[in-house]
Amino acid sequence: MSAIRLLVLGAVRRHGRAHGYQVRNDLEYWGAHEWSNAKPGSIYHALKQMEKQGLLHAHEIAPSTAGGPPRTEYEMTAKGTEEYFRLLRGALTAYDQKPDVLAAALGFIVDLERAEALELLRDRVRAIQDWRKAVTEYYTPEEGPGRLGHIGEIMNLWVHSADAGAEWTDGLIRRLEDGAYTFAGEGEPFSGVHAVLAEGERNPYATGERHPGDER
Repeated sequence: MSAIRLLVLGAVRRHGRAHGYQVRNDLEYWGAHEWSNAKPGSIYHALKQMEKQGLLHAHEIAPSTAGGPPRTEYEMTAKGTEEYFRLLRGALTAYDQKPDVLAAALGFIVDLERAEALELLRDRVRAIQDWRKAVTEYYTPEEGPGRLGHIGEIMNLWVHSADAGAEWTDGLIRRLEDGAYTFAGEGEPFSGVHAVLAEGERNPYATGERHPGDER
């Protein structure tokens, strides 16, 4: 799974309707260009592709009185909403997601109900444990990686990654069970959190890199 689809759909959903530069601006505000493949070209390409796939609906917006070219605003379709939640659930459940995919999912986890988020995370722990068990059928950590030569270091890395992933997920589960954060159905998840930028609001984390898609 690529993080860009989840990030772009989530950003559009936050606004209800958003043009491409708003999506890019939000993702840079969240720092996604640093920890994912959310670069300008990837963002604008994803918007166009997902429009073609029926996940987004494009609205042509007339130029403002101040001038400038017309812009396209995107809105999620019912199919897009279904895809968004499929990606979100998959990113939280799978043990082998890349860090940027899991990070994107964490940014949107509160769009789910708390009970479902907890069950998905428990599924993730079970998947990690099953994967670790499969690795240790061929490699016994207690005997040390050297028994298999330097190749044993690969399996040692896998086992340590599995243990760390399960430990981190268990910690998140405990925090959510204790009532951390506001989830769907409990109120406004982002109350008091500056999640998106208003039209024209300055982004202190913007890269300043110009791209042809900024004007569309």
